Amino acid sequence: MTSIIKLQALSGAVGESPPCYILEVDEVRILLDCGWDEKFDPEFMRELKRHVNIIDAVLISYPDTLHLGALPYLVGKLGLNCPIYATIPVYKMGQMFMYDKYQSHYNMEDFDLFTLDDVDAAFDKIIQLKYNQSVSLKGKGYGLTITPLPAGHMIGGTIWKIMKVGEEDIIYANDFNHKKERHLNGCELEKLQRPSLFIVDAFNATYQQARRRVRDEKLMTNILQTLRNNGNVLVAVDTAGRVLELAHMLDQLWRNKESGLLAYSLALLNNVSYNVVEFAKSQIEWMSDKLMRSFEGARNNPFQFKHLQLCHSMQELSKVPSPKVVLASSPDLESGFSRELFLQWCSNSSNSIIITTRTSPGTLARDLIDNGGNRAIDLVVKRRVKLEGLELEEFERREREKKDHDINKSGEAESESDDDIEMSIISKGRHDIVIKQEGKVSTSFFKATKKQYPMFPFREDKIKFDEYGEIVKPEDYKLADVVADGEDNKENIVIKKEEDVIPDVTELPTKCIVLNRTVQVNAQVQYIDFEGRSDGESLLKILSQLRPRRVIVVRGSSESMNIIKSHCKENINARVFAPCAGEIIDATSETHIYQVRLTDALVSQLNFQKGKDSEVAWVDAHVTYREAQHDAKRMNIDNEPMEEDEEDTKILTLEPLSNSMPPTHDTVFINELKLSEFKQVLLRCNITSEFSGGVLWCSNGTIAVRRIENGKIILEGCISEDYYKVRELLYQQYAIL
Repeated sequence: MTSIIKLQALSGAVGESPPCYILEVDEVRILLDCGWDEKFDPEFMRELKRHVNIIDAVLISYPDTLHLGALPYLVGKLGLNCPIYATIPVYKMGQMFMYDKYQSHYNMEDFDLFTLDDVDAAFDKIIQLKYNQSVSLKGKGYGLTITPLPAGHMIGGTIWKIMKVGEEDIIYANDFNHKKERHLNGCELEKLQRPSLFIVDAFNATYQQARRRVRDEKLMTNILQTLRNNGNVLVAVDTAGRVLELAHMLDQLWRNKESGLLAYSLALLNNVSYNVVEFAKSQIEWMSDKLMRSFEGARNNPFQFKHLQLCHSMQELSKVPSPKVVLASSPDLESGFSRELFLQWCSNSSNSIIITTRTSPGTLARDLIDNGGNRAIDLVVKRRVKLEGLELEEFERREREKKDHDINKSGEAESESDDDIEMSIISKGRHDIVIKQEGKVSTSFFKATKKQYPMFPFREDKIKFDEYGEIVKPEDYKLADVVADGEDNKENIVIKKEEDVIPDVTELPTKCIVLNRTVQVNAQVQYIDFEGRSDGESLLKILSQLRPRRVIVVRGSSESMNIIKSHCKENINARVFAPCAGEIIDATSETHIYQVRLTDALVSQLNFQKGKDSEVAWVDAHVTYREAQHDAKRMNIDNEPMEEDEEDTKILTLEPLSNSMPPTHDTVFINELKLSEFKQVLLRCNITSEFSGGVLWCSNGTIAVRRIENGKIILEGCISEDYYKVRELLYQQYAIL
């Protein structure tokens, strides 16, 4: 049997946009990545909303926002509720990416696409896997197995292998890297046998990479020239992926006394830099063989940095002496600290801006790569600033009113609660002093105090609490400052304490402002490739080596996709598909396959026989068209019927034959019996047997069981009690229809 395989690229997930595809195997729908960049447009959000209720599982390939950025929105705002699979580093580093992305946007604007709670909710749903760990899907996905394989590119990067038992093997390989790097091994695609379907991106199909030594020398030269010219270097990097390769490389350069870099500063600037480095230290087993050997032998942790200073705000960075090299997020220069530093440093010709990855078209980084510097650029500058003057006074006035209102409301509730407690204590008679007597009316001139306590002189302190529980007083838990007498350890210099990694700007009264500015780019702008992807030539060689039967090309320019399509058709004779936005590709290996439904009347007549792995039955029926039932329609997120094609309103249905007597058919024996297994069956029933010349001889050679060319089993021998016993045992190994 052949599975029905379809793939749909969601709107926006075409061209060079982030990957987001729905793979359908039979009726199981798997979301392959759910990426997001600065062009998280409304059409893409509507597309996610239309499909969220039909997704049965999600597979995440890498921890960056390009591959999982829409996950908090899917879970937190659209209510995605299905298993999400990723490797352990993708889970840990992915959280760092999303925390940093949220904080970067919140520091610029009133960001409400998702919240930090949405990030936590999304990652709580992730099922963490190790490489080569096969997992069988449950429920609707029964029969499908997924396996994560090493992909290179980023820590925990994954090539997904999706298997349908005994039928299809599908490989989803996006942004992989076959080359070894300083901190990662390459992918292992060469170990895969010829897959049924290979889903691959064409992003780098037209790109030719420089040699690693040339690239590193280019970076080193740029840094040295800028620093010696008393300038600063901004290196735009991601949060917790490719930054590890650059941070490890630069820290090693700083350790080399002959490099001439010890006189200058090196810093990593993002909202979660401390956590990123700590996570990297604990995930050495996911990195390159060279780093693992170094760690296991000399116990040298490659991410125990000597010279890299970790900063979490612009204020901390200002304390780092200049000239300096700063690794700042985000790589597209659209948000985060990299954009702030670009605005500060771009007008100084002594400074240098290094872009390490080709981000999506339309971003500032891509504009600088395509058009260079030495020109004026119009930018929209968004900032969150403190309230001042009349705005601050107005804010404080509203806060006081709100606080007074809350206090009054709390006081009324507290009084009512105290009265209830007093009456309950009096009625139970738990104390020997009774304050009130039931039914007695006070005749005193002076009004009695409302708060009275049932036992003198004890005074019960009311416990203050809010919706999160008892209010904690920080002074109760404050420890005395202890001055450490240990040696001055410069490893992993942290400008800020661990608990202050993400500044809580919500405590300060702030507002967001938007300015249109024209900036003059005088700083040197250079693109140096640290993307960690296989280039076009290597990609074509890998395709020739794998020789997949079918190929779906996704994510790339029209030119790069045409190169992959031409190569597959001419060199490996494979069927090639390239979906457009919203188009559904039918990649089923057999073209004349139809799905039919069985009526209840037909199912009730079936006589199932138990086989080796399943139950089977012979069906005599005829095919008819039936109108689709209203309740069978798929519903969207708003619980409204989804639009369906005209063909979807009619369903192919198998119905019983009108004749009372079904037609006769030859007996069918279902199983692939191995004679060695049948020999064990005979042994358990105390029937002696042995192999001779490929024939299984039973009962002292009087009965022969042999396999002929077409795979059928023949039983020969003298009619006897043993013959019928052997035949009965042989029949039991089959489902007979």
